[in-house]
Amino acid sequence: MQDTFRNIADRTAAIIGSPWTFMASVVVTALWLVLGPVFRFSDTWQLTMNTLASQATFLVAFLLQNTQNRDTRALQLKLDELIRSTTGARDHLVRLEGMSDNELDRLQEEFEALKRQRSAR
Repeated sequence: MQDTFRNIADRTAAIIGSPWTFMASVVVTALWLVLGPVFRFSDTWQLTMNTLASQATFLVAFLLQNTQNRDTRALQLKLDELIRSTTGARDHLVRLEGMSDNELDRLQEEFEALKRQRSAR
């Protein structure tokens, strides 16, 4: 089930991110606007587009979030591997995503201080 969902999410992300999908949404919106006078701008006319847009947004948000989560996880693993393979690197930085915001703030300040020291040379 998880592989099936991943495949669907990947395909959906590729399709939704394409220029063709953007153009299709522009065409559907234009068609909806053109049909407004035909349906006398009725509540049903408005509700149709509202429902389509809401449902598409709702479903796509889950699929895109899944894709984003996987991409972030893969990137994090690649960075972890680089840290582990670099001589002199601090291995505890591999688990940064588990640190508290205060710990991350302190680490950021440390890196900024190192940057200032290097630029002062």
